[in-house]
Amino acid sequence: MKFEEAKKQFIETWGVLGSQWGINKTMAQIQALLLIAPNPLSTDAIMEELTISRGNANMSLRQLLDWGIIYKKTIAGDRKEYFVAEKDVWKWSHKIGTIRKQRELDPVLGMLKEMSASKEIGKSEEEQEFKKQVKELSVFTNQVGQLADKLFLSPKGELLLKLMKMFL
Repeated sequence: MKFEEAKKQFIETWGVLGSQWGINKTMAQIQALLLIAPNPLSTDAIMEELTISRGNANMSLRQLLDWGIIYKKTIAGDRKEYFVAEKDVWKWSHKIGTIRKQRELDPVLGMLKEMSASKEIGKSEEEQEFKKQVKELSVFTNQVGQLADKLFLSPKGELLLKLMKMFL
């Protein structure tokens, strides 16, 4: 496989994976392009490489900047904005994992905790079963959240590597 074909396939695959993980496909493709780029890229270069509109590029770049997995880079004598990706896989995966936990898992934990603590639920048999299942889900989700915190906070994925050794 030649480089250009491999590069195109990598970017396309990363975009498909991103959309399966709930991330905008273009956003994932831009991250992939910046991950493999040896030098900072301008918005125009990204648009040209991925054949996307300026609006799509700007929106995706802004989201990637908000997630903290790409950075703006200035080049002396050039007024264009350039972008580079966080190249350390542990750093950017930690940032993504932390943000996803905050956006997706933490609200569920809060809702389950509130339902579990409700004094108004639990009178009928149906309500008791509901409260029991909510409490079990709350305990499970809380444990998953604690595990995610420990995995993402361990330096260079040390805890994840130890867990993998246990199972392999």
